[in-house]
Amino acid sequence: MTGSEKTRETIVEPTIFELGRPGRCGFRLPELDVPALDPAEVLGAGNVRQAGPDIPDLSEPEAVRHFTRLAELNHHVDRGFYPLGSCTMKYNPKVNEDAAALPGFTRLHPEAEERCCQGSLSLMYHLSRHLCEISGMDAVTLEPPAGASGELTGMLIVRAYHTARGNPRSKVIVPDSAHGTNPASLTLAGYDAVEIVSDDEGRIDTEELRKVVDEETAAIMITNPNTLGVFETHIEEIIEIVHGVGGLVYMDGANLNALLGIVRPGDIGFDVMHFNLHKTFSAPHGGGGPGSGPVGVKAALAPYLPYPVISRDDARPEGRKYHFDYDRPESIGKVHGVYGNFLVAVKAYAYILSLGPAGLRRVAENALINANYLQAALREHYDLPHGDYCQHEFVLSASRQKEHGVKALDIAKRLLDFGVHAPTIYFPLIVKEALMIEPTETESRESLDHFAEVMKEIARESESDPAVVQGAPTATPVSRLDEARAAKDLDVTWKRRNA
Repeated sequence: MTGSEKTRETIVEPTIFELGRPGRCGFRLPELDVPALDPAEVLGAGNVRQAGPDIPDLSEPEAVRHFTRLAELNHHVDRGFYPLGSCTMKYNPKVNEDAAALPGFTRLHPEAEERCCQGSLSLMYHLSRHLCEISGMDAVTLEPPAGASGELTGMLIVRAYHTARGNPRSKVIVPDSAHGTNPASLTLAGYDAVEIVSDDEGRIDTEELRKVVDEETAAIMITNPNTLGVFETHIEEIIEIVHGVGGLVYMDGANLNALLGIVRPGDIGFDVMHFNLHKTFSAPHGGGGPGSGPVGVKAALAPYLPYPVISRDDARPEGRKYHFDYDRPESIGKVHGVYGNFLVAVKAYAYILSLGPAGLRRVAENALINANYLQAALREHYDLPHGDYCQHEFVLSASRQKEHGVKALDIAKRLLDFGVHAPTIYFPLIVKEALMIEPTETESRESLDHFAEVMKEIARESESDPAVVQGAPTATPVSRLDEARAAKDLDVTWKRRNA
C-alpha cells in the first residue's frame, strides 16, 4: 500500500486533565506514624504553597494507559527507521540499559566516599582509557553532559593553554560545514568566529584557510567527517597550517562512528576533541537527553582538564586506589555537577566491552556501507551537490523537486505517510533544500531498500502530482501543524472539566 492510499486514523486522545475525576487515586501513603512538623517552620513560610498543585486525579491504570496511547502515536527508533542526519539516531542494545539499571549504579549517592564507590570509579577510569585508545588522545574527562558542553569545555581548555603561554589569542576558525553549535561554543569561550568556505568538493579550502590564519588564531574547529558526510582528505595539511602559527586543532567528534577502528584523530594530529556517547556509544539520543560529551586531549593539554580527574594509584591502600584528583592548579574548573552523566557512561562502557576492537571497526564499516548504498540508490532521483562517495551520512538536495513546487519540508512530511521518519532538513545551510540522511550501522538492507523506494515514490509524485506531497501528511493522527504559530503563540493553559 502506498502512502497516498492510506487515510488518517481518527485518534483523539484527551488530555490527562480531561481524563481526571476528583477523588480518584493511584496510590495512598500510609498514615503518618511520627510527629508531624509544620512545613513552614522547616522550609520557611515563603517556600511553602498556600494550596496544593492543581493536578488531575486518576487511577494508576488510567495514567499508564494514557501515556502508553500517547507513546504509540510517536515515531521512535524502536518502532521504525530514523535517518536523522548528524544526530545518529540508531538502535541501541537493550542489554546496555540493563547494565545501567543495576542497583549498584542507580542507588549510588553522588557524594559517596571513594572507598564506597571503587567499582564505579574503576568503570569511569577504564572508560576514559578506552576512549583514549579509540581516539589516540592521552587523557579524557567524562564531565561534560552533552556534545555542545564538550565543545565549550574543549575551547576553555584551548584558552587556558594559550593564556598560560602569555596570550589567549582572539579568534577561532570554523568551516561553513561545521556543526551549528561550534560558533556558539567558541563565542562563550571568549573567541571571535572566523568562517571559511568549503571548496567545490565540500571540503575545507586550504587556500582560504591560509588567508585567515595568523598569530591570533587560537584554534580551528573541524567536524571530520564534516556535515556533508565528506572526509577532509587534506586534514594533515590543514593541521600543519594551524600548528604552524601555534594554533590548536579541535575535532568535533559527533561523526566518530564513521572512524571507529579505522582512523584515530590523535594520530592525525588533532589536539583536542569531544565524543558523543549518546551518538556513537549506545546511549539513546533524543527526547532531551541525557547525553554525555567527554573531552579527550593530548598530553600538553591534560593539566587544563576539568577537575576532578578520575585517577588510579596502585600505591594507595586497597579499596582506595581509584580516586578523585582535585590537585590540579591549572584546571579550568568544574563544567558539570558531580562527575558527568554517570549512567550514560555505564552504557558506553558496556557497549565498548561487548564489541571490542573488531566490533567497533565493524560499526564504522557498516555505517559507511549503508550510507553509500543509500546514496547510490537515490542520487539519480535527487541532486547530490558534493561527493561521489560519502562516509556515514550524505546530503541530497531537493532543488529539483522545488522546481515543481515541492520543498524539502514537504518531502519530510510526506515520509510520515509511509511510516518513515524524515531525515534532517535544511542543514547544513550550505546546501539548498538539504536532506541530510544517516542510515546508521544498525539498519538492515531491507530497511534501506524500503526507505529508498519511498524516497523514489515521493520524487515521482513531486513531478506527476505535487499537490499530494504538498498536502502531506494524510495518514497520521494529525495533519501538518502550524509550527511557526506553535512557537510564537504558545498556549499551555487548560481548564478543568466542569470548572
